[in-house]
Amino acid sequence: MKILAVCGFGVGSSMVLKMSLDKVIKEFGLKATVENTDLSTAKATMADVYFTSHELLPELKASVKAPVYPIKKYMDTSEIKAQ
Repeated sequence: MKILAVCGFGVGSSMVLKMSLDKVIKEFGLKATVENTDLSTAKATMADVYFTSHELLPELKASVKAPVYPIKKYMDTSEIKAQ
């Protein structure tokens, strides 16, 4: 499974989100790779699921076929688990 953590520039907040996603994946014992990236690259990259901010949700959701989940608090693993 390929998961993308997406933010505007693919550097800061997507890296924080990636680290939280990695924790959840490890906790659930899933086999998945998580990459952080910017919005433009994410729109052109195939993944099984995308996580991003509420602000970027409409644009990303319109550009990809896989599920896109908005996350408000990137360090809150319980919010990620709820998705």
